[in-house]
Amino acid sequence: MAVIDSTISTGSETFAANRDGMLALIGKIREAEGRAVAASGASRQRFESRGQLLPRDRIALLLDPGSPWLEIATLAGYGLDTPDESKTVPGGGVIGGIGFVSGIRCMIAASDSGIDAGAMQAGGLEKALRIQELALENRLPYVQLVESAGANLLKYRVEGFVRGGSLFRNLALMSAAGLPVVTVTHGSSTAGGAYQTGLSDYIIMVRGRSRAFLAGPPLLKAATGEVATEEELGGAEMHTTISGLGDYMAEDDRDALRIAREVMGQIDWPHERAAARPFQPPRYDSEELLGIMPMDHKRPVDMKQVIARIVDGSEFLEFSADYGSATVCGHARIEGHAVGIITNNGPIDNAGAAKATHFIHACCQSGTPIVYLQNTTGYMVGRQYEERGMIKQGSGMIQAVASANVPQITVQCGASFGAGNYGMCGRGFAPRFCFSWPNAKTAVMGGEQAAGTMAIVTEAAMKRKGEVDHAKIEQLKAGIQQRFDSQMSVFTTSALGLDDGVIDPRHTRAVLALTLATCREADARRPRPMQFSVSRP
Repeated sequence: MAVIDSTISTGSETFAANRDGMLALIGKIREAEGRAVAASGASRQRFESRGQLLPRDRIALLLDPGSPWLEIATLAGYGLDTPDESKTVPGGGVIGGIGFVSGIRCMIAASDSGIDAGAMQAGGLEKALRIQELALENRLPYVQLVESAGANLLKYRVEGFVRGGSLFRNLALMSAAGLPVVTVTHGSSTAGGAYQTGLSDYIIMVRGRSRAFLAGPPLLKAATGEVATEEELGGAEMHTTISGLGDYMAEDDRDALRIAREVMGQIDWPHERAAARPFQPPRYDSEELLGIMPMDHKRPVDMKQVIARIVDGSEFLEFSADYGSATVCGHARIEGHAVGIITNNGPIDNAGAAKATHFIHACCQSGTPIVYLQNTTGYMVGRQYEERGMIKQGSGMIQAVASANVPQITVQCGASFGAGNYGMCGRGFAPRFCFSWPNAKTAVMGGEQAAGTMAIVTEAAMKRKGEVDHAKIEQLKAGIQQRFDSQMSVFTTSALGLDDGVIDPRHTRAVLALTLATCREADARRPRPMQFSVSRP
């Protein structure tokens, strides 16, 4: 395959400005993530006084030493808990990601019980549901570390209660699909959350710390007048000796995690990782990815320069290069994994849409996963494009994306506007994984275009009434642009669960390699599905 020649001038002012802008955004993300870690870590003294480990320390002990860990949706809920961005604590009260336990690739979810006793935070429900969805779709065993006081009744919303039922449905579906559900109940698992423990195939409880009951002592007394201690109602000793809810009794958190690792090690689950071909690293430094993308999405970018820094040997076999050239398609490898890549050097025109449709079909024929590197302001508009069948060709591309039978992984590198978001496998088209770069922008259109459109419509309406108020039109434009601009950044879209996380561009190759391996193993794996999930009579 041909090697992509680098055209990046790393000493230029443009490169420096792009790099500074990207590093500033990465710094803002790391600062927000750090607030979540610090908020949880502030409970360390209390946890240690009880002989407990903090949630992130639990995950660290659960994972195989030195193995990769891909955390999901770290910005979930960003800005939803407070209008002051400097005080927002993202993460949704849930820590989740893909890691290895006893050599087995697993999905891991943990209550962040260092914050509000593990009660779910803003954005936490969507994040938890997505973590479970990823486990189901990628056929991953599910290990959950539970410690939660349950719903925050002061912030109760009925829609959260109703949609929260999907968390329990998914646990049952995972078990029935042949995906082991292993739970360590480190502390409280109350009310509806008790089913988070109960709907598990293997349950490990901690002596003197685990609590699982449908009604705690205050609610029990209020409802029935009965008086009982937490230990009597739902302690680990009662559940492992009397109710049969618990399968293993641990002496403390460390012992519980040891048992969880032993359980995973004894399950007859394929331990071997998908073998990949030998590969060469890219010829160009991943650090250069910081300076390629401009902060202004209206400035042009050659996305082949991005490809050159994430694929093996910087080699890329471009498909139909001279036809619809603003849409770039081609074959490459990422750490030995064969992939088809589709990206954009601007809007998608008729030829570009037709080419992408052809390429998607060809990848499906050969079973080749597709990586979408989004950078488009949408499909071309105008009389000549409409006459050539832009709607028809754009629809064909969207149909191909929706119907593709191979793993599709999306990285939003720049603009993701209009139907271009759909045709490039945006979140609404269920890519197996969807990540964003810090500079990515997502919207139905740019704020300036939206404001201009509404100004034209409003002015026409005013003319029909015989009076045009230009000051009012300018005020309208400013309001619309502010509304669009405030919602298109990753700090909003990722907070709302519209991606699986914001990644440092320098980590793109590693993230793609891990997710491609996850997809490859999932497609090769043959779980033993049952009609029902494992139950506890």
